[in-house]
Amino acid sequence: MSESTQSVCLTQVQDYQFDVGFGTPGPALRADEPPPLGQGGGPSPVQLLAAAVGNCLSASLLFALRKFKQAPEPLSCSVHADVGRNAEGRMRVLAMTVRLTLGVPAARLEHLERVLATFEAYCTVTQSVSPAIPVTVEVLDALGAHLK
Repeated sequence: MSESTQSVCLTQVQDYQFDVGFGTPGPALRADEPPPLGQGGGPSPVQLLAAAVGNCLSASLLFALRKFKQAPEPLSCSVHADVGRNAEGRMRVLAMTVRLTLGVPAARLEHLERVLATFEAYCTVTQSVSPAIPVTVEVLDALGAHLK
């Protein structure tokens, strides 16, 4: 039984460009396939998937730290999606690497080891896609120290 249903509405603009509406105030997001299929007039479906994974992990890390009344801001995140052909020769997202960077040095945050050990388990999007797409997560602090 689901606890909620999330919906988006896509409307074709032309060729492979679609306006993606989220049912909220504000403009739609224009998505497009990259050339040669599309014109690259917006983020591609792969980029949207990578953004969803990165956004969810960033929010999960922030929530977990704030639960302990910690202030890690400003967080930043980069996601690299490896796209290639599967065994059947079809294009697929083969893997993702996510790098989360805290806005402060690790020494300023309490309970960091506990947070780093658990925050990924609460990321709805990553936990949903990771059975099909391997997702590697790295966490660095503001000084560049590799924490996870």
